Amino acid sequence: MTKKALFVLFLFLALLCLFPFSTSARDSMEKGAFSIYFMSEKVGYEEYIWEEDENGYHLSVKGRLTKPADMEIKELDIRLDKDFTARSFRFKGAVNGVQQEVSSIISEGHVENTIIVAGQKSQSTVEIRRDAFLLPNPVFSPYLALTKKYKCTLEEKIELSAYIIPQFESPFTLSPVEGVPCSLIIQLSGTRIELQTDDEGNLIALSVPAQRLEVLRTAF
Repeated sequence: MTKKALFVLFLFLALLCLFPFSTSARDSMEKGAFSIYFMSEKVGYEEYIWEEDENGYHLSVKGRLTKPADMEIKELDIRLDKDFTARSFRFKGAVNGVQQEVSSIISEGHVENTIIVAGQKSQSTVEIRRDAFLLPNPVFSPYLALTKKYKCTLEEKIELSAYIIPQFESPFTLSPVEGVPCSLIIQLSGTRIELQTDDEGNLIALSVPAQRLEVLRTAF
């Protein structure tokens, strides 16, 4: 076999080896968007990318909200291990017109926060449950970590923990809705949050009846 033929064969085999990895990379990325309604009025949106790799999961979010709070999400990133344990958090945006940045490193429940508000920097450390879910307020895409972990498999109420990062940690319960597949109820600090997912745990709808908030998945 000539050197040219050997080179062509080698190139062909190399492409065959790379092809499955390229397909896997495409399959591990999900893009989506949510429309946010307050008192039946559309007041904002979130666009997210959910990625899976050999180390775990990565959620990135951008969006805008005008009511009941005024917030711009320029950048929000959460990284999780394969068991959905949070490893890091980053937020960059504006709340009521004030520029804010939050960067958090998490290891075995130990959190190191760096917070910049209107140019003023502060740092803090806090201990949380190792398996606490990061739920920054009022952002809704991070609930994907919860729904993707439990999908439609939850059979009875369980007790969990939420870190309303970077403010405080609060216990909450998660319960299936009897007779309504892929529906979950969160009871968090006296607030009821209703979730609806598909079979894969993708969040389709979220509502907070007491606050007259509704979040619906829309075309990206």
